[in-house]
Amino acid sequence: MDRLKTLLFDTESVAHILLLYSFVIAVGVFLGKLKVRGVSLGVAFILFTGIVVGHFGFTGNIKTLNFVQDFGLILFVYSLGLQVGPSFFTSFRKGGMKMNRLAVLMIVLNIAVAVGVYFLLFDRSDADGFAMLVGVLSGAVTNTPGLGAAEEALRQMGNTTVDIATGYACAYPLAVLGVILVPMIVKAICKVRDDVENEQLSKAEQEDTSVKPCRQYIEMQNERLAGKTVVELRRIMNREFICSRLLQNGQVITPHRDTVVNLGDQMCVVSSEDDAEAILAILGSTVDVEWDNVQGSEPLVSRRIVITKDKLNGKTLGQLHLGSIYDVTITRVVRSGTELFASASLVLQVGDRLTVVGRKDNVAAIAARVGNELKRLDTPNIATLFIGIMVGVLFGSIPIALPGIPTPMKLGLAGGPLVVAILISRFGYKMGLVTYTKASANMMLREVGIALFLASVGIKSGANFVTTVTSGDGLIFMLAGLLITVIPVFIVALVARKKYGMNYYSIIGLVAGASTNPPALAFANSQTEHDAPAVAYSTVYPLTMFLRILTAQLMVLIGCNMF
Repeated sequence: MDRLKTLLFDTESVAHILLLYSFVIAVGVFLGKLKVRGVSLGVAFILFTGIVVGHFGFTGNIKTLNFVQDFGLILFVYSLGLQVGPSFFTSFRKGGMKMNRLAVLMIVLNIAVAVGVYFLLFDRSDADGFAMLVGVLSGAVTNTPGLGAAEEALRQMGNTTVDIATGYACAYPLAVLGVILVPMIVKAICKVRDDVENEQLSKAEQEDTSVKPCRQYIEMQNERLAGKTVVELRRIMNREFICSRLLQNGQVITPHRDTVVNLGDQMCVVSSEDDAEAILAILGSTVDVEWDNVQGSEPLVSRRIVITKDKLNGKTLGQLHLGSIYDVTITRVVRSGTELFASASLVLQVGDRLTVVGRKDNVAAIAARVGNELKRLDTPNIATLFIGIMVGVLFGSIPIALPGIPTPMKLGLAGGPLVVAILISRFGYKMGLVTYTKASANMMLREVGIALFLASVGIKSGANFVTTVTSGDGLIFMLAGLLITVIPVFIVALVARKKYGMNYYSIIGLVAGASTNPPALAFANSQTEHDAPAVAYSTVYPLTMFLRILTAQLMVLIGCNMF
């Protein structure tokens, strides 16, 4: 009996801590899968389960809870940074710039409404009122890392008494519903028709044609260019392309840079879609080919090969000279499900899949050169993970002095690892760091991290949560959170539709991403067979996540000194 009592109530027992976290996370994940009209709260239910458990007196050593909370937050933001890093810098291109401007507008409006709500609804004689408002704001935009950043900023200021997670928990549920319902109101105001929106998406080009490969079969008909080598054709046309096969004198061969192309030769040309039309106009015209039936043809194979050797990470295709050494042609590269044009300047990364055309033995030699050992990709790069976390913690600890603010700002345990992860995922190869992580492994780290963080916050907040809600402050927090959510979403959705004529499904993906609201994205995806919501969400998510974490800290440091 004493052993059972120790297991359930001894806050210093390791077994008790493990049992407590396992129960809260398991029950929270299960309840988070329950849907009401297609909407669920997902992992956020871990927070509410922790609150219930904490309310009934099940807790742990506060130092242990704080450690698990911070470590979970680091795991989450670092894994998130590794995932979004490669797209962070490219998200500002073309339509992405417009979407990110709207996302920034929404962040500014969230802060503006929050400050207005503070003057209208909060007791300004309460020194901790503005800090609690930041917790409400984090819940209103469903941004857990922002909550973590704000809590850390409070600790930097020596304030450990205010529990801003209570405000977060009060605002969160209505925030999920608000981001879903408000775009539907805009839809009715603008008289949006689903069939028209879906037809628009069907016609729209969703991919970047500057990197998307395009294959054409072209007969050389330009007398001025006949007799030139492949490399001379590239230089004269000033276009990057690959000639993967050449039908010449009745023989199908794999051409290399010095192969001469004669009048009437038929070429299989791979280029970016942006260059395809110009290349065709210069060389000749398209032809139908049946090269497999050509007698005496050189037997060629096309095979996908995976780069698994660490020493090739960060090398360009041109540096490897695979085509000239092995007499093969690399036509395209697939990275994270996206096809890239295999230009000589393309920087390769571990995990890239090369499409190689050539003789069977030569293709096999290429496979041996680059690795092609799929089992090696199953092994996570633990060293890079903890090097990045170490650098992120150090970077986040650097004080940044701001004019007029007595307490210097730090990116902290949320912002530091996030920034370092984004940079390492994009430029880590220059330092010899392999950042490749299987999608499932990255997702596991993220889910474990956010689960530990939410469970810790809930367990610590549980003792005072019910009192806060029933005393009247909880209702104020809910109303404040609803206003902070609804007003900016309505304005941004209306501007996106009226001013920019944006597709409705892209709008709901945009506001879900700007609110870092996965349940809203799941609802948006269920409304259309197209991937427009997910594209818009992922376009604004990296910058939004960074700014949410940064502004949460700034609001604590600036607001708590001003109000």
